[in-house]
Amino acid sequence: MNDFAVIMDWLEFAVRWLHVVTAIAWIGSSFYFVALDLGLNRDIPGPADGEEWQVHGGGFYHIQKYLVAPAAMPEHLTWFKWESYATWLSGFAMLCLVYYLGADLFLVDPAVADISVPVAILISLGSLALGWILYDTICKSRFGDDNTRLMLGLYVILVAMAWGYAQVFSGRAALLHLGAFTATIMTANVFLIIMPNQRVVVADLVAGRKPDPKYGKIAKQRSTHNNYLTLPVVFLMLSNHYPLAFASEMNWLIASLVFLMGVTIRHWFNTRHARKGSPTWTWAATAILFVLIMWLSTAPMFQPAPDEDAALPASARKFAEAEGFDEVAGIVAGRCSMCHAAEPGWEGIHYAPRGVHLDTPGQVARHAAEIYLQAGITHAMPPANVSFIEPAERRAIVEWYRAGAAGS
Repeated sequence: MNDFAVIMDWLEFAVRWLHVVTAIAWIGSSFYFVALDLGLNRDIPGPADGEEWQVHGGGFYHIQKYLVAPAAMPEHLTWFKWESYATWLSGFAMLCLVYYLGADLFLVDPAVADISVPVAILISLGSLALGWILYDTICKSRFGDDNTRLMLGLYVILVAMAWGYAQVFSGRAALLHLGAFTATIMTANVFLIIMPNQRVVVADLVAGRKPDPKYGKIAKQRSTHNNYLTLPVVFLMLSNHYPLAFASEMNWLIASLVFLMGVTIRHWFNTRHARKGSPTWTWAATAILFVLIMWLSTAPMFQPAPDEDAALPASARKFAEAEGFDEVAGIVAGRCSMCHAAEPGWEGIHYAPRGVHLDTPGQVARHAAEIYLQAGITHAMPPANVSFIEPAERRAIVEWYRAGAAGS
């Protein structure tokens, strides 16, 4: 198979699948252990900090937790780390495949900041590293001694980064990067803090020394942060499919409120798991925040829109110059642009699906691969063929795209 667009689309699909699977494993284990820790019965005699009896899959499980460590090193010890590492690595691979290789479409928006692709990628990479350095430095400082104060400080950093990303990247990339920024902090917590601290404790046990409880305390703090950050990260990773979230001029504020929703939702679950009641006010607060987000999403789309027919990148210019382009531009104008427009004309469509605009020939050239995959070799678009695109028109799209790809 020599169709590069098809290969890349399947590669993205495979990596996205891997990312989702590993994220399920990481989030699932994280949520389980937080719930387990909060629900432990601590009114028991003995050296254990608490115990829990659970039933699942036809069997009974008796679980005990030691605040520092057991008296001797267990023969079999399961470590939970690869779920986190694999989630971050697969997510970074997605970032490279979609936003770095497709930077002209998805990362850089001249209407937001007229920067080159290499500069945008460097900003992206640098911001992920900067996020961890800032967060870790604050956690280890005297400011981080107070957990409540530390969480408020972290929130201020996240809001500042949300605004900063919105000043540099496209709306889609801004929210995605905020999610990657947060996920990087979470995985670095596991790799650089939680796991090393646990290794110190294990080494002390093997050597017959009593482990210092401070290592467990630090690991618990970072694990708690990860617990509250998880739901906002999932929202931000899904946001690139919904223009109402990423294409609003208030996208940075929407993202900021999502972090508050993550806190209210997790507070309800954590309180329930700790058997300390059911704070129903958290659901009212979450609903109010969500309604506010919906209202903010109706703010105008980024304006003014860039002239996408001017200064087309080389990756798009070859398709604009390929044989059959004028015919395909006409097909797209008649069959697609009623929805994929700055002001869609199709009833019930308020924003272009996935933020893809096909109003002009330049935009058609920029989205050549997507048009080819969605309306050429597959019939995914238009949905249910509502605009009655003809088989001959689909063939014309395929022939045009392949002519442009062959001319590269």
